[in-house]
Amino acid sequence: MSPSATAPVDAKQPPPEPAPPVGRMDGFFRITERGSTVAREMRGGLATFFAMAYIIVLNPIILGSGTDKFGHQLENGELVTATALMAGLTTLLMGVIGNVPIALAAGLGINAVVALQLAPRMSWPDAMGMVVLAGLVLMILVASGLRQRVMDAIPRGLQRAIAIGIGLFIALIGLVDAGFVTRNPDRAHTTVPLGLGIDGRLQGWPVLVFVLGLALTFVLVVRKQRGAILIGIVVSAFFAIILNSLVTVPDEDWGLSVPRVPDQVVDTPDFGLIGDVSLFGGFHEVGILTGCLFVFTVLLSGFFDAMGTIIGVGEEAGLTDERGQLPGMGRVLMVDGVAVAGGGFGSSSANTCFVESTAGVGEGARTGLANVMTGGLFLLALVFTPLAKVVPSQAATPALVVVGFLIMAANVKEIDWNDSTIAVPAFLTIICMPFTYSITNGIGVGVLAFILLRVAVGRAREIPWLLNAVGLCFLVYFLLDPIEQLLGVQ
Repeated sequence: MSPSATAPVDAKQPPPEPAPPVGRMDGFFRITERGSTVAREMRGGLATFFAMAYIIVLNPIILGSGTDKFGHQLENGELVTATALMAGLTTLLMGVIGNVPIALAAGLGINAVVALQLAPRMSWPDAMGMVVLAGLVLMILVASGLRQRVMDAIPRGLQRAIAIGIGLFIALIGLVDAGFVTRNPDRAHTTVPLGLGIDGRLQGWPVLVFVLGLALTFVLVVRKQRGAILIGIVVSAFFAIILNSLVTVPDEDWGLSVPRVPDQVVDTPDFGLIGDVSLFGGFHEVGILTGCLFVFTVLLSGFFDAMGTIIGVGEEAGLTDERGQLPGMGRVLMVDGVAVAGGGFGSSSANTCFVESTAGVGEGARTGLANVMTGGLFLLALVFTPLAKVVPSQAATPALVVVGFLIMAANVKEIDWNDSTIAVPAFLTIICMPFTYSITNGIGVGVLAFILLRVAVGRAREIPWLLNAVGLCFLVYFLLDPIEQLLGVQ
């Protein structure tokens, strides 16, 4: 028996020193230190890109559906270029400066606010100027340290609940985008808002692609196969292409991307919208008060959507410390603020952290090198947009469902369910994110419930003052409609 086998174990012995970096790139991104490899980062970057490439098609559809005060609509080709360009640049920026595997692109929800609330009251450059202003305010909050203090003020149990809620949210996104779950039309006069497939049945070949892809990915994950998520996406995409060539499937059944070899591989980008911004013109159109409310709406959504995503992805990647802090959190938050302003400057709407980044984390991504891959692919998509559209949502969305499970499994046991003042807010946070289709709504309900219950049991002094301030902001957010009516804002 060796001496080491009989030597007493020192419980206070410090953890072993991390392996020294191998080369400059390893040292810069801290790849070895975080227990990753270049191959894992590349796979993670690929998986993240495939999971969120739909934004190249979807964001132009949402923004293009709006008409500004003067009857102008944004051109699809220009929007595609703006979306891919700003996603690529902001994702690269987060990778190089923030060194975390969190990709960014035009935020869903915020783009609808811009298209359907801001633009009809002003010109498109004015609306994008409002987004730039919201990003500038975010950067000021980061520079002052206020944004990080807000994150620190959220109880650890509630942070875990935010991560779980995001897990369920992205799982629901995967199910809906694949057509496995669909919204029941209002004309059905039913109290059930969602249903299985079409009329309660799984119909169509595209759904088969999703089901088989989901089964394959779960099998690979359970068998601890390296690259399980990426393998699932690639195999499902090839299966979809073959299936689409053998059977008759209407294009609309596939959704945004039709799995076929494109006739045209290269497309010319149109940079016409970049920089077409009027910073303060919107205030001239709608007035100071209404303009401030518009900026506040964009600001609050960007602030807490990104915060929830950062917490969720950081927890899943194992990068957070005992307080839920990411390494270099200040840089991460500053890049997010820059991304909001940059998205407005590029006319792609506010760019924010994407929960689909968890697909890359599930592949082993732990550093910003994964973002270099994801961001580079977005920039390549400027000229290879037809190729970016080959992978249908039914092939990529199984990754979201699988990652949703992984996030929930890793965090649900960490919440103190015996303390009702944490358990109830955690429960409300978890269910409100998927049920309202909003990270911000889930965080807001959870924070307000936490404050209410701590006050109700006589523990108000335990609530950080900053969390009370956040609760007040959320109260204004949820009561925005009656406040606007009271103030006469139309």
